[in-house]
Amino acid sequence: MDTGSHLLFGLTLAGLSMIDPHVAANPELLPAMATATMIGSHAPDFDSFMRLKGKAAYIRTHRGLTHSLPAPLIWAVIIGTGASALFGQWPHWLTLVCWTFAAVCFHITLDLLNGYGVQCFRPFSRRWWHLDALCLFDPYLFVLHTVSALAWLVFGFSPVPLFAITYGLTALYIIWRLTVHHMTLRIVREAYPAAGTISLLPSLSGRVWQFTAETGNIFRLGKVRDGVIMEEAIIPKSREDRLPPQARATIGTDVVQTFLGFADRIHVNVSSVAEGYEVVWSDVRFWTNNKMPFGTAVTLDPQLNVLRERIGWDKKTWEPPHV
Repeated sequence: MDTGSHLLFGLTLAGLSMIDPHVAANPELLPAMATATMIGSHAPDFDSFMRLKGKAAYIRTHRGLTHSLPAPLIWAVIIGTGASALFGQWPHWLTLVCWTFAAVCFHITLDLLNGYGVQCFRPFSRRWWHLDALCLFDPYLFVLHTVSALAWLVFGFSPVPLFAITYGLTALYIIWRLTVHHMTLRIVREAYPAAGTISLLPSLSGRVWQFTAETGNIFRLGKVRDGVIMEEAIIPKSREDRLPPQARATIGTDVVQTFLGFADRIHVNVSSVAEGYEVVWSDVRFWTNNKMPFGTAVTLDPQLNVLRERIGWDKKTWEPPHV
């Protein structure tokens, strides 16, 4: 999810930690706990520094090793040890490590529920996993946790019942979103019984779902609103054995290799430009409003030499899809 949400959840996890008798009996531990859980709740996204090496390097590494199977324990030990040293809480080292571990796991779980996904089973699998149930920013969870944090810090509500309710509602909300996702997937499957893979992406409100149904040699795209399917576009699949020579000439580039390592549903478009050709590789799964905003573009000269290349999102942060 977004940075602000992760930090907020880290703060509310610090409040929830008061349910631990060891934390409740040592109130002086709370500043170290809040520091550890907030940093731990954001730690997997420290891979964002790879932006300094360019967008291709960032896309290759983001939500990879820092979100992998060993990551929660590694982050927990590093951050828990740092918080123990900074606040002089060595007797409570294990407690800080355990709650930091919970914060990191919650971060990875939320990212798994997102449409972008995570490589959470590395080093055993480099596959991208995504449950497509939550947006990058979920307004309902954000409001719930903001209200709870203010009730605790400003109005002095008791943290134990407050955050037990908050996280109980959070769990119920996530289960509800997963259930709605499953029901919507079944609606699309019934409409396209011959479809192979079907994927969904939620809207910010949660009422509308964008679908991609892979049928034969085409992708069928549209929305599901309140259980009603609205097909909006049909896009041909791009088969590797039928790519035009211009597209083949771009396969070895860094940006296309990065794209192919991430993309689920691929469409390639070749167009003539003043300098020669532009080859655009797009991930159809993120299609919305007649656009495929995630992909890579390579400009070639008439002899198919690479002139320029770029990769990433062609949309504003607040525009859909919210992944």
